[in-house]
Amino acid sequence: MSLRGAFAATHVMRVIDQEAIEQHGAERFRSEYHYAVFEYWRSAKLLRYLTEAGITTLGRVLDDGCGGGGMSVSFAEEAESVVGIDLADRFRDAGERLSDELEGPRPLFSQADGAKLPFRDACFDLVVSHAVIEHVQDPLAYLLEARRVLRPGGRLFLETAPYLSPSGVHLPRLRFPIPPHLLLGRRMAFRLVWWLARHAPGTFRAPVDGSSFLARASRGETKIDDLYYLVTLRNLREHIAAAGFKMVREDLEISRLARRALPPWLVDRIPHIPIGRDVLITNMEYVLSC
Repeated sequence: MSLRGAFAATHVMRVIDQEAIEQHGAERFRSEYHYAVFEYWRSAKLLRYLTEAGITTLGRVLDDGCGGGGMSVSFAEEAESVVGIDLADRFRDAGERLSDELEGPRPLFSQADGAKLPFRDACFDLVVSHAVIEHVQDPLAYLLEARRVLRPGGRLFLETAPYLSPSGVHLPRLRFPIPPHLLLGRRMAFRLVWWLARHAPGTFRAPVDGSSFLARASRGETKIDDLYYLVTLRNLREHIAAAGFKMVREDLEISRLARRALPPWLVDRIPHIPIGRDVLITNMEYVLSC
């Protein structure tokens, strides 16, 4: 079956095809294009989440940090229009190629800064920020710009993870269950993990082609730490409020280990426990209104 046919076969009702997500997830670090394809399939989960949050009509959408652009391509099939922006032009050989192959509705891609958006006020119905804000140097400016370009009553979908959590730290996990970022701090842990990735990649759980971090190290590429915003539950809530957003929905995912090892009453208390919550909450999803 052609690429276009494979996508069309599962497009009905935006069914979440977990098998396809896992298949493309295993290949996502081969190239920017492979990651865009993975994002395309995975976006069905986000569309389902938005529907459950009461957003049934997408309207005009801004993918505010689109990366390779796979999610923008997916949203273009559902929305009135989609614009995907990113600081780097990663979408040129990924999202645009994917869009050409699918021959469906096309998003508009543009190289732009999320903290200085080149759009007029109140021109979007929905802004999507998926795993972006942790890489932004001025998160408040980023949120203020998202609010500025949203129409009154528009929605912002925001997803990220606390920087102390296994997913939020953005470092490959060691085979031994030792969290270097908790023991050494962010700066030292990054340097250690980068050295190990260059010289001892077998110390990690993921294979070299199963992590962009490891893949870059194996090629001898220079890697800077682009985790600029050290997200915590508290500082993210503070930035959301300071930007003038109203909380419509907040979903905090607790780690599987905590849910298995701790009694239910304590699991329920985790979001209220300083420091511990930023280690044990592995994902945070928001729907915000301006």
